[in-house]
Amino acid sequence: MMQTNHMFSAGKASMRLYVLLIRASIRSRMQYKFNFVLSSMLVALIQVSEFLMLAIIMNKFGAMRGWSLYEVGYLYAVMTLAKALYRTFANEVHNLEKYLVGGELDQLLTRPVPILFALFTQNFRLLPGEFIQGSFVVGWALHGMVRSGQIGWIAIPYTLLAILTGAVILFSIGLATATLGFWMTRITELQNFTEDAARTAAQYPLVLYPGWMKSMLLFVIPVGFVSYVPSLFILRGEYGGWLLAVTGAAALLCLGASLQFWRYGLTKYQSTGS
Repeated sequence: MMQTNHMFSAGKASMRLYVLLIRASIRSRMQYKFNFVLSSMLVALIQVSEFLMLAIIMNKFGAMRGWSLYEVGYLYAVMTLAKALYRTFANEVHNLEKYLVGGELDQLLTRPVPILFALFTQNFRLLPGEFIQGSFVVGWALHGMVRSGQIGWIAIPYTLLAILTGAVILFSIGLATATLGFWMTRITELQNFTEDAARTAAQYPLVLYPGWMKSMLLFVIPVGFVSYVPSLFILRGEYGGWLLAVTGAAALLCLGASLQFWRYGLTKYQSTGS
């Protein structure tokens, strides 16, 4: 019983420390409010312009292999929101290379908190532009499909679940890729492939791709489970509700495997001073 209370107290203290560090990071960013607001607006405009181009093309040529504009917009928005959620709380995982090259990881290792926890609190990012754009598009898509009778309002909580599990999957992919930096050091090009290119491909229905690429996006770099797989049930009622359970299981499996790989990678890390 005493051990349980001690663990609970330690977890509570760690959470308080995390909140304090996040607040400090946000305050430092808000010192330049005009730059923050302007950059957020620019990001939102860029994201909206990207989707508008897709909408114009689909409006001219029709459905994309049987997927309507609302459905494609839904995939796009869920992926955007999942990515924004991941990058808000764990952005520095994506930037691990600079810590390895510059020796900053050595400084984090001296802190009396787990290294991954310390990494999370570095340069906490606020991404209002991506959240606003993603929320607008997913709201527009859901409203259009509810109005047409394709889906019911139950799709809203299902969508929130898909965004949450999607963020976990994207974080897991990012963490596994970053862990390879303990051997490779330079991982930017690899991240461009495993995170950026794969995520961009999975913004669209996987039926567009040949079988080998679809399998890669589902089982090698599992970005297909972020939006495409849950959407098969949420939007189309295919396979049944167990598909959401499979998506959740995939998220937990990816998270557990990536954390285990991260812990192993840390044992192979060689300090810049060694």
